[in-house]
Amino acid sequence: MKQQAQQEAAARPQLPTEIDVRLYRPTAKGPVLADASVTLNGCFAIRGIQIRAGQNGPFVSMPSRQVHGEYRDICFPCTSEFRQTFDQAVLDAYRMEISQMAQPAQKQDGSMGGMSM
Repeated sequence: MKQQAQQEAAARPQLPTEIDVRLYRPTAKGPVLADASVTLNGCFAIRGIQIRAGQNGPFVSMPSRQVHGEYRDICFPCTSEFRQTFDQAVLDAYRMEISQMAQPAQKQDGSMGGMSM
């Protein structure tokens, strides 16, 4: 049954997906790097997304709840292709926000670059 649903989904034409990412409290350090909400095609919102620090760099953690001692995602991309697209959009927004936060600090540091003490 699951395989049939996947085949039917693959046969459907893919709609273009607009992914609007909003970040809250972005930081470059700590286990939780930012909280995020995502709106898909302007009609479906997902809140409670976290960008977390991992051994291989930041990753997207979907909203989850604890069921029988383990955490299960409440909502999630159904295909690996969309998971990759979704995660990339969220991480790109995070990286852009962090680089914008670093720019004012670089300008302050750069203003004294020619001075020697």
